[in-house]
Amino acid sequence: MKLKWPVVLVLACSAVNVHADGRADLNTVARVDIERYAGTWYEIARLPMPFQKQCVSDVTATYTLNSDKTIKVTNRCKKADGSWSEAEGLARSQNESNSKLTVSFLPKSLRWLPVGKAPYWVMALDEGYENVMIGQPDRKYLWLLSRKPQMDETVYRSYLDQAESQGYDLSKLIRTKQH
Repeated sequence: MKLKWPVVLVLACSAVNVHADGRADLNTVARVDIERYAGTWYEIARLPMPFQKQCVSDVTATYTLNSDKTIKVTNRCKKADGSWSEAEGLARSQNESNSKLTVSFLPKSLRWLPVGKAPYWVMALDEGYENVMIGQPDRKYLWLLSRKPQMDETVYRSYLDQAESQGYDLSKLIRTKQH
């Protein structure tokens, strides 16, 4: 069967996954070892998210591997009045390499619903599992996390450059205060 050019062009474009807004899929790391990824991470920076508007400092995310291969997610932060806010969610891997997860912070009794799940894609992760950059394919939200309360400035700038090169607008980026 002989294919005509328009058909071949459509097939090639669909393989690249170019979206209506002209952007290609978000790049992710090749593989994430969930056992090494588990533990506490300090938020270094983020793009504003409604669920974090009360957070003024000391933001952490703790990941705990469950026996069924899901991941318990516990996010904590200090609010302006000095009290703590905590949210518990559940993450599930969406691919064999564990670089694409979905996370739900719905109440446990509602997590079976096909709504309320957000993409959580690992865009950058160093070999020592000390620094990571998480994004979403729509490029609306972004998090830079580190095992320590501060991230090396060279790594920080490198991650921001990578995010910009993938289409992120960083004009509203918030640098998280850690005490």
